Amino acid sequence: MSSDLQEFCDLKQFWQPPAIAPLDQQLVTAMRGRIDGKAKPPGSLGRIEDLAVQLGMIRHPEPPRGDRAVLLVFAADHGLTEEGVSQYPSAVTVAMVMTYLAGRATANAFAAASNVTIRVIDAGVAADLPAHPDLIVAKIRMGTANAAREPAMTPRQAADALARGCQIAIDQIKAGADIIALGEMGIGNTASSALLAHRLAPATLSDCIGVGAGQDEPGMARKRAAIEKAAARSNATAPFEVLVEFGGLEIAMMAGAVLGAASQRRPVLVDGFISSAATLVAIRLVPAARDYCVFAHRSAEKGHDILLAALHANPLLDLGLRLGEGTGALLAVPLVRAAARLLTDVADLSDVLAGKL
Repeated sequence: MSSDLQEFCDLKQFWQPPAIAPLDQQLVTAMRGRIDGKAKPPGSLGRIEDLAVQLGMIRHPEPPRGDRAVLLVFAADHGLTEEGVSQYPSAVTVAMVMTYLAGRATANAFAAASNVTIRVIDAGVAADLPAHPDLIVAKIRMGTANAAREPAMTPRQAADALARGCQIAIDQIKAGADIIALGEMGIGNTASSALLAHRLAPATLSDCIGVGAGQDEPGMARKRAAIEKAAARSNATAPFEVLVEFGGLEIAMMAGAVLGAASQRRPVLVDGFISSAATLVAIRLVPAARDYCVFAHRSAEKGHDILLAALHANPLLDLGLRLGEGTGALLAVPLVRAAARLLTDVADLSDVLAGKL
């Protein structure tokens, strides 16, 4: 990062992240006791019990709820595509956004199966999109700059993206959402996420670069060269600086959504590689947000294990997915709902034995 940019790259100059209270760890024993007292053998539901404890702590003193889940699909384009980091052109971002709005993408099918509402957010698609009831227009700019040659965005643009993502999550919660799930669409965003993982995990760059939407060997050579060129251009390591230098607008808005949901004491269901990169940015900015994150699945994309280790995360599912769009998060929604209902709907063993049902 240039000295001029570094001088002005302080997030608090542009936006103050919301206050997020860490979960009260003294509640763990009481939550475990409540679950152990249910009409089942202690520990018999394995990791669902761990999830129930987390959900109970998030909503305490209110009971946890999971009936109303919203998937926020953040979409934006990346200047890095100019370097050949993807086999697909940026026009595919627009095409996929229109597919979501038409209800015909994989995310739509999985959302229907899981009874989840989808909202698509234009964070920085490099085209004007027609109005649609399910589209939230929050565009910062027409895609990021080419991070191999210059910062992906200005500090002001990155801060605005964080702020808008935060407010979008808060608005959805005020409208009744119990669960905020994260999804994304943006050609080139695995390259951006690899750079974020490299600097913020931190990890060796080569270990963070995967095939993304699918690359042959010549394509992978171009992708590696472009990402290495971007990494060599800036030595940024502070989270906001790294976001400015290498991030995507959809990634920044997802990071903001994590902070917004956590500030309202709601669980955030994190999808795969790109969503996890955004979540790592959010947690590096406000560490207390980690308590509110539920990690949906282990992606097959190279580099996701590095992010999960940096996030101290053990995801719920391992299905070999690497599509994105929030598909893994959607598949995990029923597990979150079941864990919440373990606390609220299952009888206590003492009541069963006393015939008080």
